[in-house]
Amino acid sequence: MSGTGRREDEIRRMLDTPHPQVPAELAARAAERGARLLRCRRVLFRLWLLTAAAGVVAFTVWAVVVQPWQVPPAETTPPLDGW
Repeated sequence: MSGTGRREDEIRRMLDTPHPQVPAELAARAAERGARLLRCRRVLFRLWLLTAAAGVVAFTVWAVVVQPWQVPPAETTPPLDGW
C-alpha cells in the first residue's frame, strides 16, 4: 500500500469515529463575540477618523494664522545710495 493510500485510510478511520459534542451555546457566544469585535473596530475607526479630522482642522488654522507661504519681512534695511 502506498503512503497516500495509508493516509486516506487513516483519515477515513478518524472520520468514522463519533465526533465530539459541540456546546449548545457555542453559536450564540460566537455571534456575540463577533458583534463585540465589530463594535470595537467601528469605534476605533471613528476615533481614527475624528483624530485625522482634528489634525486637518489644526493644520488649516495654523496655516491661516501663520501664513507660511508669504515671504518673511526683511530683518535689515536696504543700503541707502545717493545721500
